[in-house]
Amino acid sequence: MSTREQRTRWFLQDRFGMFIHWGLYSIPARGEWIRGNERMSYEQYQVYFDEFDASRYEPKKWAKAAKAAGQKYAVLTTKHHDGFCLFDSKLTDFKATNTPAGRDLVREYVDAFREEGIMVGLYYSIIDWHHDDYPGYGDKAHPDRDNEAAKNKPIDFDRYLDYMHGQVKELLTNYGKIDIMWFDFSYDDMTGEKWRATELIRMIRSIQPDIIIDNRLGGNIRAAEPEEYAGDFFSPEQIIPPGGIVDEKGEVVPWEACITLNDNWGYHAADKNYKSAKQVIRTLVECVSKNGNLLLNVAPDAKGEINRETLEVLDEVGEWLRLNGDSIYGCKAADLPKPEWGRYTQNGNRLYAHVYDRGIGPIYFEGLKGKIEKARLLRDGTELKVEVPWMALEYSDIENGAFINLAGSRLPDESDTVIELHLR
Repeated sequence: MSTREQRTRWFLQDRFGMFIHWGLYSIPARGEWIRGNERMSYEQYQVYFDEFDASRYEPKKWAKAAKAAGQKYAVLTTKHHDGFCLFDSKLTDFKATNTPAGRDLVREYVDAFREEGIMVGLYYSIIDWHHDDYPGYGDKAHPDRDNEAAKNKPIDFDRYLDYMHGQVKELLTNYGKIDIMWFDFSYDDMTGEKWRATELIRMIRSIQPDIIIDNRLGGNIRAAEPEEYAGDFFSPEQIIPPGGIVDEKGEVVPWEACITLNDNWGYHAADKNYKSAKQVIRTLVECVSKNGNLLLNVAPDAKGEINRETLEVLDEVGEWLRLNGDSIYGCKAADLPKPEWGRYTQNGNRLYAHVYDRGIGPIYFEGLKGKIEKARLLRDGTELKVEVPWMALEYSDIENGAFINLAGSRLPDESDTVIELHLR
């Protein structure tokens, strides 16, 4: 049996992934929770099923975009809360093969991303607004939550669990090696063994022993002795934890922040509030500087295409990573306090200074006097001199600090100028 440490080794090396939310909800283009938010009936939602044609779905393009962006793994929504499956499940008719698309869209995704050498993850919602045996009335988010007609509907929840476990088994049996199983999500008393979680995990590990699993089946991944189903990594959403994630013993827990590029997970035609490449780069750096990963979401449109606004951001982030990737991949938190001009990441004896703020005068490195063997601008290898400048002699910390002068009043890269320090 592999350990969490063994399973997550590649994950902590790769650091940057692509999340993809795509499904029937991409047609109304008002976000992925539309069926629940707008309390839509089966009949109202069926309209989208009847016209889902995936006519411009080319996962090879998605995979090339992810690769160009420097993303090393990807996670696709195989089934969201609406219960619609992008894969050819034998257990339901509510699937892509029965829409005008007429084919298994997960198979094409897996093949395309594998071909680009990108690790493959599958998102699966353990919540289901389509299945007859998922409790609707009185639920927190279900379209039938306050529908009186659904109040006394008989529910056989075990039948739902058999279905859910069966679909997970299909996903992990029919597509070769899968690297990540990304479950969404537990809430209130719908958590842990309510999902028959231990049984589910044992089944998963029997089929895919090396797969890594998020922490959303429930349990406490930060406990000294976490439950078997507590997962391999912690999954904060739309936030970056102030100090990273550690367990009760103070040991680092693998984690990954999932963040949207605009304000929605699923395609939302009116939401043009895209984060800039600079913001994405600094978010990635912040995650790595706290021993975490970034899973950045993209939302293909109704036809299956990733829009230009998204691709432009991905391209710019990818170009920064092409030049500065050594400061991200395989890096982790440094044993130094956060510097006032930016952040640190570290890989062995290489310390990466991510300079965001040019300030005035030389860049000051607290506590590094005599510890820097050489300094280079990471993006092009330019030599930088470590020396105490005359203006620091009487005014600054020359006993402990080191100084590097950057020419000019502006940074070479306004998004993040990275200085590679070789430590003695």
